[in-house]
Amino acid sequence: MEVERVQAIASQSKCMDTIPSEFIRLENEQPATTTLHGVVLEVPVIDLSHPDLGKIVRSIAEASREWGLFQVVNHGIPSKAIEKLQEVGKEFFELPQEEKEVYAKPQGSESVEGYGTKLQKEVGGKKAWADHLFHKIWPPAAINYHFWPKNPPSYREANEEYAKRLRVVADKLFESLSLGLGLERDEFKEAVGGDDLIYLMKINYYPPCPRPDLALGLVAHTDMSSFTILVPNEVPGLQVFKDDHWYDVNYIPNALIIHIGDQVEILSNGMYKSVLHRTTVNKDKTRMSWPVFLEPPPELEIGPIPKLITEENPPKYKTKKYKDYVYCKLNKLPQ
Repeated sequence: MEVERVQAIASQSKCMDTIPSEFIRLENEQPATTTLHGVVLEVPVIDLSHPDLGKIVRSIAEASREWGLFQVVNHGIPSKAIEKLQEVGKEFFELPQEEKEVYAKPQGSESVEGYGTKLQKEVGGKKAWADHLFHKIWPPAAINYHFWPKNPPSYREANEEYAKRLRVVADKLFESLSLGLGLERDEFKEAVGGDDLIYLMKINYYPPCPRPDLALGLVAHTDMSSFTILVPNEVPGLQVFKDDHWYDVNYIPNALIIHIGDQVEILSNGMYKSVLHRTTVNKDKTRMSWPVFLEPPPELEIGPIPKLITEENPPKYKTKKYKDYVYCKLNKLPQ
């Protein structure tokens, strides 16, 4: 059965003032009525090159407690490597449809890898205004190159270079998260799988939408991973739920956006917060983003780190295999 891609629907809808009903969100989700307009959220911006490591640790810990979200600058990934990553991703989505379908997620597959549109059960049959491509970029044993586009030819090189640079940033973030809770510097990373930690790349493609007031690129959610490192393009669209309102997040060129995910919240026994966020779409421009989800191996059991449990602070979360957590979350089952 052929799946209709949002990119195709968008090009058919170009001259219209309407979108198919399955993309129209319920009233309590529509961005026009639920966004606090005129206010752009100045989320914490952390300079990873600061000479005082203690200051970096305190800033990351505070942002992870209060916000579950922060942006990092001077992170050490050359802007050229980020530009190349964006360039090859954009080129892939501009290929003819039949060429993209070669990488489509196999029907009935348990894995998320591949090119696709639908991701999880949507309440009321509603759809998100987005297509995507998923594939693992690290460790080598987890990579399936079948899902890496052969075209453009420099796709693999750009992703491998970015993965190499990204791992250095991820290790710094894990260290800060550990030290921020008084743990040894490697404890957080070890708790999510150490060197077996899986780096899952996703490219989100949000084509122009005639009714951005009614649709969402991604519905409100928290990320299942430990945390997410995201590169956006210059078209704004990320929104965060804070103090009972939805806010637009400020775009900073060359910054990486860090989302604290569910596994870090669980490991910290709720001291760090998984951020509730969503994506809006633009009437005239294509928005794209490149999140990398740092995921524990499927069979790894995750629960609150024992050192953080006390009589006054008993465990708030169950310990379970990561794959079971994912299954429950995608199928909207209680954890």
